[in-house]
Amino acid sequence: MPKIISFDMDGTLVDPEFTDWVWLRGIPELFAQQRGIPFDEAKALVIKEYQTVGEGAIEWYDIKYWFRRFQFDETWETLMRRYVDKIKTYEDVPPLLEYLKAKYPLVLTSNAGREFIHLVMETTGLERYFNRIFSATSDFQVVKKTPHFYQQICDLLGVEPKDLVHVGDHYEFDYLAPQALGIKAFYLDRTGQGNGDSVLFNLRDLVKRLFPLAEG
Repeated sequence: MPKIISFDMDGTLVDPEFTDWVWLRGIPELFAQQRGIPFDEAKALVIKEYQTVGEGAIEWYDIKYWFRRFQFDETWETLMRRYVDKIKTYEDVPPLLEYLKAKYPLVLTSNAGREFIHLVMETTGLERYFNRIFSATSDFQVVKKTPHFYQQICDLLGVEPKDLVHVGDHYEFDYLAPQALGIKAFYLDRTGQGNGDSVLFNLRDLVKRLFPLAEG
């Protein structure tokens, strides 16, 4: 029987559109205004700057770093709040969390920075469902969720890997990595193209998979 259920955030609980608006619209717009150049040119230059740092560096995920690097006059908080209307919870999320909260402690384990997590939780009201919230990049200074990351989560929660269930939409970071540690992981494929006992097409499917586990 699982003791705790863990969820990823972007692509699992909330549409990742908000993140794209911040990184690929908001920051290039500020860059264009600062340099007095067209948006498309600014976006290309900003993406080139992103690539010089690379996804393997912790700075890639740190919006404060990029505001310092580009020396914007506007604050990162102001920019992020400009796009709060883009923060959307998937329709299957609130009823599922409401249902599970009464049965299990729930935790959030996201690769997103604390700045993004905080605003998403504040805007959606999802924070009330979670006993603990963890950011791989902000709390552990790692750029991806690895078996070691999940072991740290288990240690902090005081449970064995077999006592944790994790659900997320990234096949490597949310399925293979926790599974390698002995965590029961479910891969959320909202495209409906996957197959297998550990694949979910929506979060409503999770209940059907969990309770046979709990009863077994």
